[in-house]
Amino acid sequence: MITSLMPTYARMPVAFERGEGMYLYDTDGKKYLDFYSGIGVMCLGHSHPVLVKALIDQGQKLWHTANTYRIPLGDKLAQRLVDASFADTVFFTNSGAEAIECAIKMVRKYHYDKGNKGKYRLITMASAFHGRTLAGIAASGQEKLTKGFEPLPDGFDVVPFGDIEAVKAAIGPETGGIMVEPVQGEGGIRSLSDAAMQELRKICDDNGILLVFDEIQCGMGRTGKLFAHEWSGAKPDIMSVAKGIGGGFPLGACLATEDAASGMTVGTHGTTYGGNPLAMAIGNAVLDVMLAPGFLDRVVEMGEMLHGRLAALQQRYSGLITEVRGKGLMAGIQVPSIPTRDIVVDMISRGMLPAVAGDNVVRMLPPLIIEESHIDEAMEKYDAAFAEYEKKAE
Repeated sequence: MITSLMPTYARMPVAFERGEGMYLYDTDGKKYLDFYSGIGVMCLGHSHPVLVKALIDQGQKLWHTANTYRIPLGDKLAQRLVDASFADTVFFTNSGAEAIECAIKMVRKYHYDKGNKGKYRLITMASAFHGRTLAGIAASGQEKLTKGFEPLPDGFDVVPFGDIEAVKAAIGPETGGIMVEPVQGEGGIRSLSDAAMQELRKICDDNGILLVFDEIQCGMGRTGKLFAHEWSGAKPDIMSVAKGIGGGFPLGACLATEDAASGMTVGTHGTTYGGNPLAMAIGNAVLDVMLAPGFLDRVVEMGEMLHGRLAALQQRYSGLITEVRGKGLMAGIQVPSIPTRDIVVDMISRGMLPAVAGDNVVRMLPPLIIEESHIDEAMEKYDAAFAEYEKKAE
């Protein structure tokens, strides 16, 4: 018999009642170190005072108006994102999936308006995750996402991750762009090299097609830059962001250059809730904290420390941990010999919350406010767990 809440998740055996900073507390009062951040969403941790104040202040004034009226807080947030990025314009959404849909539509409309109606296909990479819409799962090409939902929307050509020669070979007369995650999250915390990012930019320029970055998980300070692609110097034409942009409040955005967005005129796209005053107030509050002097420098420092401690953990348990992956505070350890869900369930019992990812990777997306003491605490819990795993394997 089906449950009242549709059973589309294999939920972990814990329920939370409140959160504070780096920690969550379950319904029995037990404390957990949060290294998942609600899939990278709680970028400033739980109950951050700046975000709570923004929520209360705006919530007492105005939650929602239609986008047929001006929303000054949206104008402000859009301008701040433009000033801090490659983009000239922003469309606000409620989620990353919607931001991806906006990006796909923008690519098609761009070429349509340029007189190239047949250029609608996007090249994507294996193990990608671009959301759960039909277009999003079609773009991923992963059977675990697509099975049972056929026929899928046409228009996506999937090549092996990081294979630049395969990208070049996949370009045809119908290719309109390339869409990639600079750092794959769900796919196993896999990073494209700076050289690969730069080559993708050159390929797009040489072929008159658009470069789309999906920074829904790796953006908004997660790697120590506001956006992950900044490390490579390669700029996209279009970029989708979400998760951390709202610090826990549903918010996404599609950023673009003026040229790429030239076809997005009145009536071509829309949203009911996207860009509402409440979301915009919180999005501005997130930037107030994230763009403050020294904040991202601290993320870089803590990211280097986390990766150093994970590398030491790998050395101690080299028979179990085969690789440390990621950048900044987006990290993963590959453990081929133990089901990652089993590891995560075990870590929950020890009072820590990592997550699973593809390619046998235990994923870590801690809040960006992490301190050295939290890294110490995490390593102590991992050490205890892997010592037991190693002993069982003997």
